[in-house]
Amino acid sequence: MKRFALIGAAGYIAPRHMQAIKDTGNTLVAALDPNDSVGIIDSYFPDAHFFTEFERFDRHIDKQRRASDQQKLDYISICSPNYLHDSHIRFALRSDTNPICEKPLVLNPWNIDGLQEVERDTGQKVNTILQLRLHPSIIELKQKTESEDKKSKRDVQLTYITSRGRWYLQSWKGDENKSGGIATNIGVHFFDMLHFIFGDLQENIVHFNSPTKAAGYLEYEHARVRWFLSVDFDDVPQTGRSVEQRTYRSITVDGHEIEFSTGFADLHLRSYEEILKGNGFGLEENRAAIETVAAIRNASAQGAVGDYHPFINRVLK
Repeated sequence: MKRFALIGAAGYIAPRHMQAIKDTGNTLVAALDPNDSVGIIDSYFPDAHFFTEFERFDRHIDKQRRASDQQKLDYISICSPNYLHDSHIRFALRSDTNPICEKPLVLNPWNIDGLQEVERDTGQKVNTILQLRLHPSIIELKQKTESEDKKSKRDVQLTYITSRGRWYLQSWKGDENKSGGIATNIGVHFFDMLHFIFGDLQENIVHFNSPTKAAGYLEYEHARVRWFLSVDFDDVPQTGRSVEQRTYRSITVDGHEIEFSTGFADLHLRSYEEILKGNGFGLEENRAAIETVAAIRNASAQGAVGDYHPFINRVLK
């Protein structure tokens, strides 16, 4: 049985990590979050130690590190705000554990370089959650793409709308310095998926970028991609809004819809299973996506020019 700690226990994604730890037959021994609304822990690991102050959590983890082999931690799962991932990964590595970090791994490509140095110094391995690489439909599409004529490029349209309330912009997620902006916060795993399937990125054009929505054009070795991301309910197509559907997800390849609306529920479990086998996705596998979102964040939006996503017409009205 492996022993885990968790940073960011009160966040939206933390229960998926707790569930995965439990379902793989392991245990959570300590958790940290400045917010003490963490009753969800009782559903998984009621005996876990809980801390609201990093200093006390640090002391507890250090005591575990110095204890007998039976008490030492094996992994620290990181579900904290995006801008803290780099620091918390470093803490986990220096604590002689293997971190498991939620997406986005970091906000900038140079953070990966620094983490690789700490990884080498400590002998530990950073594991990351790139769950779409494990989705059956995405794996099937990758295999199909690799088996077909590679001289032609696929025409891809990616649309992802995940509605958020007024709280979103008041939280750290609405602060670009902390979240990295919308493309980083809700889009990074899609950009990783596109690189995973269609190869190296060749062109990156931003058509629109705001705190609540963004759109652009990406060209990969084997695909031309128009993309649109939003947390605005008004961007959900009318047929969805009429029935209070708050999420809309679509990927088309050469006009054909890729069905991947199901199969998400167990992707964190699958990720943990692979990590525990030694097959986790490491630092370098995140580089392409982090470079992509960092470039989007720093680019000047060009407006509705060239090959742009049709939803842009609504935004620019």
